[in-house]
Amino acid sequence: MKDMANTKEKDDLAEEAYAYTPGLKVKRNMIVSKSRSLPIPGEVLCEKGAKVSFDTIVARTNILGIPNIIKAADILNVEGDVLPAFLVKKVGDPVKEGDIIAKYAPFFGLIKRFVRSPVEGVIETISDITGFIVVREPPTPIEVKAYISGTVSEVLPGRGITVETQAALIQGIFGIGGETHGILLTVVGSADEILSEEKILPEHKGKIVVGGSLVTLGAFRKAMDLGVAGIIVGAIRGLDLTECLGYELGVAITGDEAIKTTLIVTEGFGRIGMSARTFNLLKDLEGYEASINGTTQIRAGVIRPEIIIAHQKGALRSEDEKLTGGMRPGTPVRIIHEPYFGRIGVVESLPANLQEIQTESPVRVLTVKLEEGIVIVPRANVEIIEE
Repeated sequence: MKDMANTKEKDDLAEEAYAYTPGLKVKRNMIVSKSRSLPIPGEVLCEKGAKVSFDTIVARTNILGIPNIIKAADILNVEGDVLPAFLVKKVGDPVKEGDIIAKYAPFFGLIKRFVRSPVEGVIETISDITGFIVVREPPTPIEVKAYISGTVSEVLPGRGITVETQAALIQGIFGIGGETHGILLTVVGSADEILSEEKILPEHKGKIVVGGSLVTLGAFRKAMDLGVAGIIVGAIRGLDLTECLGYELGVAITGDEAIKTTLIVTEGFGRIGMSARTFNLLKDLEGYEASINGTTQIRAGVIRPEIIIAHQKGALRSEDEKLTGGMRPGTPVRIIHEPYFGRIGVVESLPANLQEIQTESPVRVLTVKLEEGIVIVPRANVEIIEE
């Protein structure tokens, strides 16, 4: 019995010492690697070892245009096998919208029938069996940019490249808008200060503005009107976000919103002060050019909004110093569920035994040390902040 008790005690200690949970990265200095690839095969424009910048086009291709089928024989009221006799254009000819492709004028021109192109494009096929003519719209060019400034570390022929750079990496909790870049500029004095309308100025056009605890609806609208590249802030009100977009966001992936200013929220919704660690890092790297992407997916295959700031300040951390997904006492975490949603703290302990929570369900918990004291939280309700 004594041996069994000792074994249980060892298991409890082992359980308390280490646990796994999803994590948000807030890293000052690491090697960031980004794959940049085409949706379909095309041409890769860079070689391994090449230096690229944010706007460098690294690969390109063309997606075939939409085919438009015209029932030409029916329009002319003739059989399909005689359609070629009435053509004024041939396969391969370019056409503009409204151009005449075929015409039929019987009874000395008293009756006139025309087949016109519904779109700009190229005549792809003419069938004397079906009597159909296909006009294909122009191809859509697809270009992939490097997104970050760095060095090409790998080339995948016909598909794309991988870019690496030494950078700071910060992951947000939510974002809207796609990839963009600009000079980082902090416009508030503290992580708790509101980013209000009067703080957004015309000279912020093309820049990435860092706020504090909240961006107001007026500030976000003004930023879009002025052409601010991006906003990084602790939180936004859900109703303001809906008002700004004109619709309520669902649970699907974001990033394709028709907005000029990418928004990255680091803490949550409402008014939540930005983590001091995040704010201080952004403040320290003010003046550097940053790449940001608001794309977010919260279901399977989680995608986090991200901030990447290429810099050479300080040495890279060694591998044994990096967090590997484990959670121990002292690990910084963010609580992602009420009643402490958005709060930042450190793990105090990881009890091994299941505990009953308000829902009367037994779950594994941890204790988190916040500024006002220690709270008990289900482990599923926190995420690691990787430093």
